[in-house]
Amino acid sequence: MEQQFAPRLVAWQKVHGRHGLPWQVCDPYRVWLSEIMLQQTQVSTVLGYYPRFLDRFPDLATLAAAPVDDVLAYWSGLGYYSRARNLHKAAQQVMCDFGGEFPSARNAIETLPGIGRSTAAAIAAFCFGQRETILDGNVKRVLARCFGVDGFPGDKQVEAQMWQLAERLLPAATADMVAYTQGLMDLGATVCTRSKPACTVCPLVDGCVAAREGRTAELPVKKPKKVVPERETVMLLALRNGEVLLERRPPTGIWGGLLSLPQFDSTLAIADWLALNGDGDLPPAWPPLLHVFTHFKLTITPQCVEVTRLAGEVCADNGWQWLPLATALDAGVPAPVRRLLQLALDGAVPAE
Repeated sequence: MEQQFAPRLVAWQKVHGRHGLPWQVCDPYRVWLSEIMLQQTQVSTVLGYYPRFLDRFPDLATLAAAPVDDVLAYWSGLGYYSRARNLHKAAQQVMCDFGGEFPSARNAIETLPGIGRSTAAAIAAFCFGQRETILDGNVKRVLARCFGVDGFPGDKQVEAQMWQLAERLLPAATADMVAYTQGLMDLGATVCTRSKPACTVCPLVDGCVAAREGRTAELPVKKPKKVVPERETVMLLALRNGEVLLERRPPTGIWGGLLSLPQFDSTLAIADWLALNGDGDLPPAWPPLLHVFTHFKLTITPQCVEVTRLAGEVCADNGWQWLPLATALDAGVPAPVRRLLQLALDGAVPAE
């Protein structure tokens, strides 16, 4: 099956693969941007963000010169904001270290922030026709099923085994690298899907171990389950004459570098804080809002309050700032905060 793998995949992609996606061009900047956006994000979602981002940052030089706040604002809603910060840093590094020319060698691309081996290989293959193999989640699923690779793909030994297998499967001709690389992505995304794979239309089905042995549901081996931690926070939605009070998050960690609502341990802590620093009656808190991250669940209790006075030095000491609600909605804010700001702008209190 190893010898037939690449020829079958290339032939299938040319007829049945995805064509006409906006990033299917020989432009490393656009390919790189798409690869970063597509990490942990579906194509359908990226299609809504990609053109808007390019309108604002049409080339690498524009991205490098832009304030990071602008980059975060145009990324807002895509999640995993470290991707946007690394994208900005990498653009600046290309301008500084590579004279504004995106590097062509995989090992050089891999030195840029936020780019791992698989992403670097995809850029090298798509834009420079190099014989480099990718190994993202979709590819791991295809290889695990086709060749019966046991073990969780996130395990270092299993992953090393898959890298070796993927290297052996590369097509001999560099001219086939674009179709082959795209074919791996397309097969995993549209045919060899996580659930209910369409084995009857797969070009590799007659040599697939999982299809032959009825193991498509168990391969690849799933990650051992862990209890998802749950956390709670209270967010202060302080409003004043159509403005909202926001704080800048630390540069690293959850929502790093974004603007967000000030957080407190409880509504009582907000009441005590207002008594010392401002005014405003504390109405009942809004119903809790659940936001799910990759590694934990966060229950947000929004506490909305109209204030007429707030000590200026308090805002300055905490790095807080007042912004008009409409301006805040267009800024780089986390998705759940955007939902709360929209409710406040609409004058709506969320239902239980």
